[in-house]
Amino acid sequence: MQARDIMTTDVETLAPDDDVAAAFTAFGRHGFSGFPVVDEANRVVGVITESDLVDLFEPDDEPLWIPIGLPPFIDTLTYQVKPPWADLDLGVDLVRNADRPVSSVMSSAPVTVGPDADLNTVLTLLAGDDPNVNRVPVVEADETLVGLIARQDVIRAIRDARDDGHDAT
Repeated sequence: MQARDIMTTDVETLAPDDDVAAAFTAFGRHGFSGFPVVDEANRVVGVITESDLVDLFEPDDEPLWIPIGLPPFIDTLTYQVKPPWADLDLGVDLVRNADRPVSSVMSSAPVTVGPDADLNTVLTLLAGDDPNVNRVPVVEADETLVGLIARQDVIRAIRDARDDGHDAT
């Protein structure tokens, strides 16, 4: 089984020059915890996750839940951050970061695979030592995005192969 067999091809993406407000809106509208960031040629240049956005508000060590739904944000989300109440002016932080480009908060060296990567390669990436790898963009040799594999895609593929009596790997 190869990446092309289990990837999702209808992938929601963000652009590097989209602002943080657009990223919050995307997280609110879709049930994803991360998005590939692609340039005008649909080449993967990064990945942005909910954790990247939470990091904008995480300077200290006391847990705080922030509801995100203030203008210019359309949807309401809740994120945990760790500053003490006295050190955080939520409105100022939201406004200060709303127009930052996604490129300033994304991971710019995403883990990717090609369409011919085998299932074991994908499993190794998703179950590896980096807990931040929850999805793997599938790209052609020129880094053009052709699909995305999330953990649930791998689990579903293994289940389906098992139910069909095949070896998934």
